[in-house]
Amino acid sequence: MKLDDLPPLREVLAEHALAAKKAFGQHFLLDLNITRKIARLAGPLEGRAVIEVGPGPGGLTRALLEAGATVIAIEKDRRFLPVLADLAAAADGALTVIEGDALEADEAAQLAVHAPGLESRVVSNLPYNVGTALLIKWLTGAYRPAGLTLMFQREVAQRIVAGVGADAYGRLSVITQALCQAELVMDLPARAFTPPPKVASAVVRLTPLSARPPEPLIEALETVTAAAFGQRRKMLRSSLRSLGGEALCAAAGISADNRAEVIPVEGFLALAAALRTLTI
Repeated sequence: MKLDDLPPLREVLAEHALAAKKAFGQHFLLDLNITRKIARLAGPLEGRAVIEVGPGPGGLTRALLEAGATVIAIEKDRRFLPVLADLAAAADGALTVIEGDALEADEAAQLAVHAPGLESRVVSNLPYNVGTALLIKWLTGAYRPAGLTLMFQREVAQRIVAGVGADAYGRLSVITQALCQAELVMDLPARAFTPPPKVASAVVRLTPLSARPPEPLIEALETVTAAAFGQRRKMLRSSLRSLGGEALCAAAGISADNRAEVIPVEGFLALAAALRTLTI
């Protein structure tokens, strides 16, 4: 059997008596026109490797394979392993299914075994309950994808791309934009999913910046943003008191009278650099 011969996803779910589990944050995309569009938004995939998390019945997986990607799919819910095994059999060696928790996965090791030498990207309809944690892992961990095209709850997507001064601007905005160019590239209504979630969703495309800050600066940025946005309504002299307060702001050339929401990404990088200087 080839990819074109596979039955519709709704038939696959019915045949295997599969339904989404709330505990896993599952909402399935069964419309292949939508999943193909997401694959296109990820850029050219021919001859490239893709990490996909939570493939479920394999709707997005099919689109990624059709686009020519070598896919490594990480699935925690073992109920879907037989379905994904059928898809792998039709994919002629282009799909590897890993049973496990993506938060604990070693993507670089899996790529070295199953897609050696290939540029890799992450393309996923992320489970709602672990989406942000996975994003932070990929941004700050050892694995360095060439790009990420990820679906989140729309509220989370807006936080990722928000500019300084926006209501959604926060720690996630700063950390993401310090490391990547972030674009919201697609909105999806709840009715696009099975079962429909209670919120809308959106796809974000992240392209790593060519000049990545050094790791110690990223660690300091995580510390500074956690403190500043942990008390976002307070002035920086108060929210950053445990890190040096006014002295830290002065070293970074930023007024301690400001609040976190008005400090641009460059300002937070300056604060992180100052923290490094003051604590070394």
